[in-house]
Amino acid sequence: MILTIDNILTPEELKQLIDGLSQGNFVDGKTTAGWHAQLVKQNTQLAQNAPQTAELQNLVLDALSRHLLFKLAINPKYIHSLRFSRYEVGMSYGSHTDNALMGGQQFFRSDVSFTLFLNAPDRYEGGELIIEKPEGELCYKLAAGSILLYPSSFLHRVEPVTTGSRLVVVGWIQSLIRDPIQREILFDIDTVRRSIFAKEGKTIEFDLLAKTHANLLRQWAE
Repeated sequence: MILTIDNILTPEELKQLIDGLSQGNFVDGKTTAGWHAQLVKQNTQLAQNAPQTAELQNLVLDALSRHLLFKLAINPKYIHSLRFSRYEVGMSYGSHTDNALMGGQQFFRSDVSFTLFLNAPDRYEGGELIIEKPEGELCYKLAAGSILLYPSSFLHRVEPVTTGSRLVVVGWIQSLIRDPIQREILFDIDTVRRSIFAKEGKTIEFDLLAKTHANLLRQWAE
């Protein structure tokens, strides 16, 4: 399942991120890419040891953790490996698949990848995120404060930036539900049961769907 969510950040949070990054030390993005992805990665990233990195990462994590749709769709267990990435003119990220395991001393699985857009699409040209699927390519360039979530197993790329600067947060999620089809089934059931509850209250139909959702979650969660 590919999901976009608007306004994951408040205007105040977005400004705090932009202001913090404007003072940051950005380094070559190849340092956090896999050995094959390094060949096609051309961007810069906020240094992990920069003074503002931890504070800005916590701001993003807090925004994600309070968003109900994000939690229902993804069932996050760990949100990890956040990177603040900047693409200047001529920079791009060629076709690649994200590493299956990420982290330092403790490894986390990458089930879901996300890109959180920090500047408006009219501030730069190019820089579209392309998800490559067998049936065709999907192109994304979202509004500032919006997020794109997609299975980490997909090939994807970032087109070259031709004017301006593209500023994003990228990160990865280990879900309680490893299988993307199972995640989508749970999300659909939960959406329907919440809709029934909003319209009719706690009915027999709601109880049956709630039981099914709980039992599937119990069976699939890890």
